[in-house]
Amino acid sequence: MTSNPIAETVRSLMPRARAELTELVAFESVADENVAPRSECEAAASWVADALRAEDFQDVALLDTPDGSQAVYGILPGPAGAPTVLLYAHYDVQPKLDEAAWLSPPFELTERDGRWYGRGTADCKGGVILHLLALRALKANGGVPVTVKVIVEGSEEQGTGGLERYAEEHPELLTADAIVIGDAGNFRVGLPTVTATLRGMTMIRVRIDTLEGNLHSGQFGGAAPDALAALIRVLDSLRGPDGSTVIDGLPGDRVWEGLQYPEENFRQDAKVLPGVDLPGGGTVADRIWARPAVTVVGIDCHPVAGATPSIPKTARAQVSLRVPPGQDAAEATKLLFAHIENHTPWNARVTLEQVGQGQAFQADTSSPAYASMAEAMEVAYPGQEMQTAGLGGSIPLCNTLASLYPEAEILLIGLSEPEAQIHAPNESVSPEELERLSVAEAHFLVNYARSKQV
Repeated sequence: MTSNPIAETVRSLMPRARAELTELVAFESVADENVAPRSECEAAASWVADALRAEDFQDVALLDTPDGSQAVYGILPGPAGAPTVLLYAHYDVQPKLDEAAWLSPPFELTERDGRWYGRGTADCKGGVILHLLALRALKANGGVPVTVKVIVEGSEEQGTGGLERYAEEHPELLTADAIVIGDAGNFRVGLPTVTATLRGMTMIRVRIDTLEGNLHSGQFGGAAPDALAALIRVLDSLRGPDGSTVIDGLPGDRVWEGLQYPEENFRQDAKVLPGVDLPGGGTVADRIWARPAVTVVGIDCHPVAGATPSIPKTARAQVSLRVPPGQDAAEATKLLFAHIENHTPWNARVTLEQVGQGQAFQADTSSPAYASMAEAMEVAYPGQEMQTAGLGGSIPLCNTLASLYPEAEILLIGLSEPEAQIHAPNESVSPEELERLSVAEAHFLVNYARSKQV
């Protein structure tokens, strides 16, 4: 990294960054009380609020949002006439999932092979630390040249829309000239990347009921309608013969025109087992950035352990549908509901429930903020030109912000590059990426302030 005062300051702060991330990762802040106590989220929110107060933020508040979560807000006033930049991250995390698959405790930051492991290290508690590092580096080198607002969400991973609805009810709170969403990631380690598109999402639950009670499979099997078999048929109908997502009425043939994702790289990043084919048609970039994708994220029925030879009366599944830019998530949900109802066999009773939804997002990459970020990335990543990529995941708040503040320039950066394995066991962050992106964000704020000077 090219030597400069900001970079040198960030480097000197990295031991503190590790200590703080260790503290933040220790909170099991899953925004689902069925998984972790609410107190864990409350403690994480308080930690973030205290960190903002320590950096002289004003009006620091824990905002009680409509979904029951707390978002953390604060404002750091800049020079008179300076633009306002909103910095976003979230402190809530995914559950630990298969704890046996973790090589170290999920909520204990552990260094291994040059990376820091732990749930939330990259997604997105590391984003909180990234913002703090950038601001501290600027304060140590002449001051922060813009007014900074920080908003740290408490239920992003649940998709329940608490912060979106709060922002809609208090539109003055998050007004800004530019918004930096610290919840994306570089295309790969060492390649500076901004994310131009996000897929939207809808999350639904499907319940199939066929019998008043479970039945002996020997006495009734073959004629009695099996709820799990019906559910399996419904879920199978959501995929075509090649594995492509197929939902009646929902287009699935769009093409990604930007940065491509070589299949061999994707197989390595996704850790696909040798000999296993990739589902779907088109390029990898088409499949993950430009087309809808359905995933069965959970099934409730008889577990294998302790299974008995009986026909289940009921079965449930939770289904995630990712929706690319250009497709409306609400309309996609209607089509998904209709598809499931039309493909449920044997006139079985089907109950559908929507549990989350967010619209897709497409950024304006021609804005002055992008030029400021490109220049900053060149400083933080010498010899590397900033790339623009898509992201298959969803950040529902982006569309809310774009709707509330149509003049704001929105950029997406972050620490969730492929090696981070977010949402999976052994999530990790590259400390080098944390350092470089903190330098980039600090230089971006300087560049952006300069670009707005009259």
